[in-house]
Amino acid sequence: MSAIAQKPQGNTQGLKPNQLQRLSRLSTRRFPSAGGGFTSDQARELALLSRDVGRQLGLLIDRQGRVDMLIVGDPTAIYIPELSRARLGEMRLRGLRLLHTHLSAEGLSQEDLMDMVSLRLDSVAALTVSDYGEPLMLHVAHVVPVSELAGPDAKPYDVLPPVRWDRSDVDFAALVAALEDEFARAERSQAEDKGRERAVLVSVSREPRIVQERSLEELAELARTAGLAASARMVQRVATADSRHILGKGKLQELEVLCLQTGAQIVIFDQDLSPSQLRNLAETTERRVLDRTQLILDIFAGRATSRAGKLQVEMAQLKYTLPRLVGKTPAMSRLMGGIGGRGPGETKLEIDRRRVRERITKVKKELEDVRRHRSSTRDRRAKAGAPVIALVGYTNAGKSTLLNTLTGSSVMAENKLFATLDPTSRRIRFPREREVILTDTVGFIRRLPPDLKEAFRATLEELESADVLVHVADASHPEAVEQITAVESILAEMDLGDTPRLLALNKWEVLTAEQQEIMQRLYPAGIPVTALERRGLIPLVAAILGRLPVDALVGPVQGAGAAAPQEDSSPDDWLADWEPGSGVVQ
Repeated sequence: MSAIAQKPQGNTQGLKPNQLQRLSRLSTRRFPSAGGGFTSDQARELALLSRDVGRQLGLLIDRQGRVDMLIVGDPTAIYIPELSRARLGEMRLRGLRLLHTHLSAEGLSQEDLMDMVSLRLDSVAALTVSDYGEPLMLHVAHVVPVSELAGPDAKPYDVLPPVRWDRSDVDFAALVAALEDEFARAERSQAEDKGRERAVLVSVSREPRIVQERSLEELAELARTAGLAASARMVQRVATADSRHILGKGKLQELEVLCLQTGAQIVIFDQDLSPSQLRNLAETTERRVLDRTQLILDIFAGRATSRAGKLQVEMAQLKYTLPRLVGKTPAMSRLMGGIGGRGPGETKLEIDRRRVRERITKVKKELEDVRRHRSSTRDRRAKAGAPVIALVGYTNAGKSTLLNTLTGSSVMAENKLFATLDPTSRRIRFPREREVILTDTVGFIRRLPPDLKEAFRATLEELESADVLVHVADASHPEAVEQITAVESILAEMDLGDTPRLLALNKWEVLTAEQQEIMQRLYPAGIPVTALERRGLIPLVAAILGRLPVDALVGPVQGAGAAAPQEDSSPDDWLADWEPGSGVVQ
């Protein structure tokens, strides 16, 4: 059975009819995998035809030796059109190799190599052509899986030494089989060692490089919280981001190199991407692409346990998804019914969008019920007369650990971002039957997605009824100052600037003496604490009691039956025989 002639792609303008016919006949040849990937007659025919038309010619050849595409370039370069995303089984390569001509004596260019990497071609070969249309030298390169031990400068391709066109002994079938085995072995090894999917982290911004790198540190923590391994990072500083891919062409190729080097299946951007950018990047890289907002939403979705938390996350996800719904084909339309119908009515895309809007409306109503329930709970607390102390702060600063140590509770506390999503309240009884309510809230983060901030308004409303805010900060964090500033900015946006506030500098024991001195100079009112040590919390408790209204301290707890302390007694007197965690009332 003869092969079907391929229509030449690319720069065919100005070619004569007989040249087009010869090109079509060339595309019907079956190319062998051994001996350089062509016969002597095929090499001479390709070289003579390339010199005749005065342009580079390229053949994309599949693993059966058939020509999948015939491409006509210009005298110095060849441009490969967009290829099909179809894959065969679990192959890591596309299953196509490129054989093309060079009308000069130069070997493979950097663009040739990057095309091979970004398109995941099995190999690329350049056949140089003399001025008389004779084949001269053959240059071959192929991709390689690069292990972590190869170092950061390792390249994801190998360029073979050039040889005379009729002296090549490359067997492409054997080469591809070995490469596929090596890719599979490296992938299995990574899965066994890490047990997590790998991701490349990317930042594209006008901010200075050092600022972007610090932000990527936080993005890496977010990825770790989501169960991903951050295998590589890329930073690009630009005045204006590319509207189509956010990255330029060169950086896109570099991103493909990083993904191949590290075996990454996911690309995470530290910036929010537009729906078209997400779609274009996914099509170009053929990998899953997430932005910062989507990553945070995924974390919240996995951590939400209560009905309120799940509703809040669903609301944010629906608002994020709505503008990113895209139609695939106009054939998915629904015909209008009834007499006088005029053809396509509501399309599948429009139906999906309508359903999302309806679900948003329903979730909003359910969240209003949650807010009313929590409001009534706060009213009951106010009538009981127990003052409320709210723990606020940056995510993973140690708020839940502090709550557990003060109240003897067992609230989940992990060294991960957003370990706590739902507000948790515990009553703690101080000496002489003084009771306060201690509330742990969701952690803050810089550039919190607006939809998520709105969705968690019910959670953050707990702060409005607080008598004292305890701002818990991780003093040992490299960006402690930036995190403290971010939290203070969010509290100011919530009109909580007048609420009495304390700054607890947590993880104080981790700091060196010099670092402690610096933090004390920066925050003279800050209270050094170690959330894991009970006795070290007495200064913080004393400061909390000192900020509470006097009537909250001297009045007996309803039903306690205890005598009120003397008016002139101070919080320090109350703490003489107090042990943190004692007398907990659940």
